[in-house]
Amino acid sequence: MTADASDPTPHSRHFWGRIQSFRYAGQGVAFMLRTQHNAWIHAAFSAAVVAMGLVLRVTAAEWCWLVLAMASVWTAESFNTALEIIVDIASPDYRPAAGRAKDVAAGAVLLCAAGATVIGLIIFVPRLLAMLKAG
Repeated sequence: MTADASDPTPHSRHFWGRIQSFRYAGQGVAFMLRTQHNAWIHAAFSAAVVAMGLVLRVTAAEWCWLVLAMASVWTAESFNTALEIIVDIASPDYRPAAGRAKDVAAGAVLLCAAGATVIGLIIFVPRLLAMLKAG
């Protein structure tokens, strides 16, 4: 949308529109956390990863990998939730193709979670083994 020369506050409106978009995004995340049981599992694992990272004192580079892994799982879960809602609207009655679309989206979350698990194991297992050896 272009600014109207007679509008004294086009930049202000643009700024508050951006703020509003963050609010909508927050509402979407809150909806996902309220309604999706798998999001609760992701939240628990994310909290565990952060706690382990702090306790085991991972490096900044390792934090980058852990954050990227967690963000990818949360992103996949968000897209999966959105796709499920859209499929339910488009196909309220059971259709095999709609079910397959949901299965593929859920599979994407599983693939991200598996990759995140591997990253976590690569980072945490050597530290845990070293602690066991030292203890």
